[in-house]
Amino acid sequence: MPRFSVQEHHASHLHWDLRLEKDGVLKSWAIPKGPPLEIGIRRLAIETEDHPLDYIYFEGVIPPSHYGAGIVKLWDKGRYEIESWEDDKIVVFFDGEKLKGRYALIRLKDKNWLMFKTKKQPNDGSPRRKSAKSLITEG
Repeated sequence: MPRFSVQEHHASHLHWDLRLEKDGVLKSWAIPKGPPLEIGIRRLAIETEDHPLDYIYFEGVIPPSHYGAGIVKLWDKGRYEIESWEDDKIVVFFDGEKLKGRYALIRLKDKNWLMFKTKKQPNDGSPRRKSAKSLITEG
C-alpha cells in the first residue's frame, strides 16, 4: 500500500498538509483547520503542488527566505488504499496513527476540495476495498 503523511505546518498561517504517495510524487493538499477525525466533520482542503517523495516524513524548519517558511511537524503517517481516484473525487482508506478509515476528497471548484470521513466505514476499522460480491449486492 502507498504511504501518506500529514504535516502540521506553522507557516504564515497554521495549516496541515496532507501528502498522498501516487505516481512517483506526493499529491498534496493544505487543510486550514486540520483533517477531520470524526464522521460529520467536513474540512476545506486546498490542492497544492506535488512534492518529491523524500518530503513525506519531513520535520524541521523551512528558512524565512523560502516558500512555506516556518516549522513543520509530522502529525500523522501511515499507509492508505485507493478505492477510487477520479479528477473530481478521491476515496481512500487510511491506516495511520490518527487518520483511520474511509475518507473522501471531493473537488468543489478549481483547487478547492472538501475532505471528510465517510459515513460508510469498514466493520473492523481496517482499510480495505469492498469485495466484488458486496459491490454487486449494493448495486
